[in-house]
Amino acid sequence: MTELEKLRKAKIPCPETGITVRHTLCDICTPDNHCGVDAYVLDGRVIKVEGTKEHPHNHGLLCTKGAANREYIYREDRLRTPMRRVGRRGEGKFVPITWDEAYDEIVRRLDAVRREDGADAVAFFSGYTKWYRTLLKRFAYSFGSVNYGTESSVCFDATFMAWAATTGSFAVPDLDHAATYIGWGYGPHYSGHLSVGGMQAFKERGGRLLIVDPKITPAVKMADLHLQLKPGTDGALALGIAKVILDNGWADMDYVEKHTAGFEEYRAEVQKFDLKTVEEITGVAPNLVAAAAELIATGGPACMHQSASPITQHRNGFQNYRAILALLALTGNYDCPGGNIPIHFTYNYQAAGFATREREYTTATRPAGDRTRIGADRFPVWNLFQDEFQAMDLSRQILEGTPYPVKALFACGMNLLMFPDTDRLRRALEKLDFFVDIDLFETPCTRYADIVLPACTSFERGEYRVYPSGHSFYTKPVIDPLYESRSDADIITDLARRLTPEDTLLCQGYEAAIDYILQDLSISVAGLKESEFPVMTPEARPPRVGLTRTQGCPTPSGKFEFSSTLLARCGVNPVPNYPENLRRPEGGRKFILATGVRLPNALHSRLHKVPWLRSLRPEPMADISLADAARLELERGDTVRLTTDGGSLCVKVNPTSTVLPGTVHLFHGYEKANVNALLPADWLDPCTGFPAYKSIGCDMEKCPAPDGEKG
Repeated sequence: MTELEKLRKAKIPCPETGITVRHTLCDICTPDNHCGVDAYVLDGRVIKVEGTKEHPHNHGLLCTKGAANREYIYREDRLRTPMRRVGRRGEGKFVPITWDEAYDEIVRRLDAVRREDGADAVAFFSGYTKWYRTLLKRFAYSFGSVNYGTESSVCFDATFMAWAATTGSFAVPDLDHAATYIGWGYGPHYSGHLSVGGMQAFKERGGRLLIVDPKITPAVKMADLHLQLKPGTDGALALGIAKVILDNGWADMDYVEKHTAGFEEYRAEVQKFDLKTVEEITGVAPNLVAAAAELIATGGPACMHQSASPITQHRNGFQNYRAILALLALTGNYDCPGGNIPIHFTYNYQAAGFATREREYTTATRPAGDRTRIGADRFPVWNLFQDEFQAMDLSRQILEGTPYPVKALFACGMNLLMFPDTDRLRRALEKLDFFVDIDLFETPCTRYADIVLPACTSFERGEYRVYPSGHSFYTKPVIDPLYESRSDADIITDLARRLTPEDTLLCQGYEAAIDYILQDLSISVAGLKESEFPVMTPEARPPRVGLTRTQGCPTPSGKFEFSSTLLARCGVNPVPNYPENLRRPEGGRKFILATGVRLPNALHSRLHKVPWLRSLRPEPMADISLADAARLELERGDTVRLTTDGGSLCVKVNPTSTVLPGTVHLFHGYEKANVNALLPADWLDPCTGFPAYKSIGCDMEKCPAPDGEKG
């Protein structure tokens, strides 16, 4: 063992250097990653980070975002102390106050709204990250409000809803036993880098990879077949593939007849999507559609990955996703070796192979009665499947006051730039009687708050984390909280003791909550703390294959539902469909604009102010095709004006061979180049309420100067 390896293993200060190596995790990204990190600490300061080689999830690997944790922690705009607003909302003028002063004002103001307008007039919202949400949801319910919501109003939950409406449970690809992998919106190099190695191994053993993506990504280089479609047309493509399968007799009719419901209605919808029609809608050539259909149907067993955001963030995203899922049943690749295997989520949406009491913990204090959450009437499908309010209706309800007023907002990590028609949310925040925002950094959202509270990072606190492998991990702080920051969970607990003292379990704090959630298992917080690394949860078991074929699906019919019983009850078309009015996604304009496309150096707006990550793309730039650049006489760095029904924005262009002619792709989260502001507030999927970030018609013309920021 080298001296460096000895140093990495050290758990006490090294006499020669004073450096210790402590183990934690990165929570910049989504919970299904949260890679293990070794933090090199000197004099109470992190001086270096590496991936933890002993960590069973990432085995020492980190992406660009994880490698930037030191710079992320020590950003100059970290919030340092609780603050009270003294200027106008949005002006950003605050004075420091003590924690007790902040708590006293929050308690007084929230309790006043509860007494005068009812508890539902206070909304509780969580953005990134997600680790404390168990406590926040219970806090909202114990306070008496049904209005708990999260950024999942635009991310992931629509996929859960599509599975629930179709099969009753989520299902994951069984790559180990598959011959074909369908990567629909599959871009792991920029979001989910740990799956790249598994895909490379799959290819090396002869597996075939089909990728469906509007862009040419690094993953496309591994593909046997790439269908590059117009953004938002996934449903039409999936229905067209299904027609080819049916016309050629490739469908697994034995599975269809025994294990599905609503096939004839689905077949009738499929007949509308011949190859010519599919090409007109999607831009994909007929021979490629036919080749994809043959590969999916005859190259089995075949499994499928369907990315959440690229598919669901369209005006027909929910039905597009269901049309893709239907291909699994049509080809008999559901709940079989090498297909997609049903799983059930455990703590924090992880498929870890064991059950916890998270749902029982969070809903035990849910207010009784028939209470209407924000967005429930407007989005009945969302309301059927989700125990949250739909945040895309928050600004409307604040401004209109119907069906009842929302007077106060308690938010953790809220991102103003996430919302379409951002100015409308600004107006809504200005109207609130009281607004609390907890965050790591000063943001456009914190500027509108009455009280701002400083949170700490994952390096400055402990948390429980579950991994899909079945491992459990309870981290310990590697440094003290910077400045006067506190963990989100501690803030929630402190306020619960003042506002909901009758909820004694909540008032015991985060560790008590985790022990409650884990009570049926042979692990506990105390036991997990004894290990420096994740440990396998003894009760973890791999998913059992084939149960739905013998015991039925957890749907009203007990089958895989091509025609959804639950959607029919909501008055929604129960069959996956692609409406006539969406057949030209550009909507009469010359281009289709997609916002929020992935970059290797960014995640929403969280990393734009990390200097070395920002240096990878210093300015916000719109990716356009080489053909469009030549036609419009544009070169890299030239400025264009993008105009939609929601507004216009000037930004520089980046001509590239990776995007289709007629499409524009622009990353989001830039304060001075806020592309989400170009989406009208009602540019939403009517089923889920999800904004159609990734397909809105736009025009593009040369612009004299950019609105976008340079640094």
